[in-house]
Amino acid sequence: MSHQSDLIATDIFEYLAQHERKELLRFLTCGNVDDGKSTLIGRLLYDSKMIYVDQIAAIQKDSAKYGTTGDDFDPALLMDGLQAEREQGITIDVAYRYFSTAKRKFIIADTPGHEQYTRNMATGASTCDLAIILVDARNGVQTQTKRHSFIVSLLGIKHVVVAINKMDLVDYSEAVFERIRADYLAFVESLNIHDVRCIPLSALKGDNVVHRSEKMPWYQGEGLMDLLDSIEIAKDQNYRNARFPVQYVNRPHLDFRGYSGTVAAGVFKKGDEVMALPSRKTSRITSIVTYDGELEQAFPPQAVTLTLADEIDVSRGDMLVRPDDLPALDTRFKAHIVWMTEAPMVPGKQYTLKQTTRTVTGSIPQILHRIDVNTLEQHPADQLNLNEIALCEVALSAPVAFDPYALAKGTGAFIVIDRLSNVTIGAGMIVGRADESDTARRVTAEERAARFGQKAATLWLTGPRRVETAYAIERKLFDTGHAAVVLDDEGLAGQAAFIAGQVNRAGVVCICAVEAAPAAATPEQIVAATDDAEAVLALLKAGGVLLD
Repeated sequence: MSHQSDLIATDIFEYLAQHERKELLRFLTCGNVDDGKSTLIGRLLYDSKMIYVDQIAAIQKDSAKYGTTGDDFDPALLMDGLQAEREQGITIDVAYRYFSTAKRKFIIADTPGHEQYTRNMATGASTCDLAIILVDARNGVQTQTKRHSFIVSLLGIKHVVVAINKMDLVDYSEAVFERIRADYLAFVESLNIHDVRCIPLSALKGDNVVHRSEKMPWYQGEGLMDLLDSIEIAKDQNYRNARFPVQYVNRPHLDFRGYSGTVAAGVFKKGDEVMALPSRKTSRITSIVTYDGELEQAFPPQAVTLTLADEIDVSRGDMLVRPDDLPALDTRFKAHIVWMTEAPMVPGKQYTLKQTTRTVTGSIPQILHRIDVNTLEQHPADQLNLNEIALCEVALSAPVAFDPYALAKGTGAFIVIDRLSNVTIGAGMIVGRADESDTARRVTAEERAARFGQKAATLWLTGPRRVETAYAIERKLFDTGHAAVVLDDEGLAGQAAFIAGQVNRAGVVCICAVEAAPAAATPEQIVAATDDAEAVLALLKAGGVLLD
């Protein structure tokens, strides 16, 4: 790296030690398609001399090949790594780059601008401290600008730099810059973003990126690189609410028992009294152990092992906190969910949820409202499709300790996992506890149908071997994850319709193997005279009883 080339040549170990001590800033770039995100990062790396000579030669060759900037060097090709991206001149995937200055280390996430890649942007933004939102000076604040600002706000990013790009195409006009700046600041008043900086620049020409531009003397603020080097992020961490999710119990031998994990929030010190959730047992920290030795205190995002004075029951998924500062401990909460897969999210369906180190089964009983990411309007919805965001109620099979995402990201975030494929299909940010009115809401037939993957119905079998057929069908339905019960007592024939109706109210398929189907039955009624179990299952699927 050019800023410390002499130190690298003379004392590589001292350089590595200094590099290790540098503060890390993670930031992302986002904005409309063709606003110049990849170009900006490429210029940042190129002008700060953070790329190798052979990389420059390769990019110059590709610049001529793809013709995106005529015969000039195209900095965007440093970031657009996929062949499809280079051919189309757009970013599809999230590209990461690493560089450093004398003051800081940086990780850059170049995120896509298309609405259909909202999930990619949310993924790239989830760990960032700062967002650079690019705005084309010719077009001003666009729908995509508002969408990305909303997602940045939703993900709790506290610092936003509005890079008003392509100023060279508007003659470096101060009036254009001030108009766009005023429009953007007016929009973000409704969002939870309190630190907004606006910079006029030209990524292609390098104005105000690494070097201050002489073409905009009216701008007296910092250039982009100076701002990235100096912006204060140390206070962004939550050092107040102590939260330590236990990842595993460290027991290398009989004389040592520790609890390993990463500090999610707050500060833990030797001698502190802690409480384990959900058991609520208390003890005191006797040591804070790391590979490099013991510490007097631990804070985010340090990975440590805590030893306690008492052998209380603590295991993976539990959380150590201070007794006088407890998170919520509940089986229900409200959260914003970003859906990340083609198959829609259906209320009532069972999923696996992972929050901190705890994994539980659960469901999403209802979508309170879907958020239009382009207009921020709220709409009712009965399912959540790919790239959509909604405020939902979440119900779990066991209590978890959580905080609102705005208070502590580490304990306020979770992911939704498909129970069959084990693939992550959604990401959530907890808002708070569920309302009592939502908790007391009656279970609907639609929720039961989503939970069991079936519509409640009564199946009347009238064939000569109806009892054997009924139990064969029950077994096949049970083996495929459905809920069914057989009613075969001939003495109950006169009450069968009533009993079947009660069974259906629970969302269960009732298989009646009594002598005859009565004239008056439940709302969903299917009569089958065959004793072929496979034929009856096909009849249930054709009738819309089996949903999956």
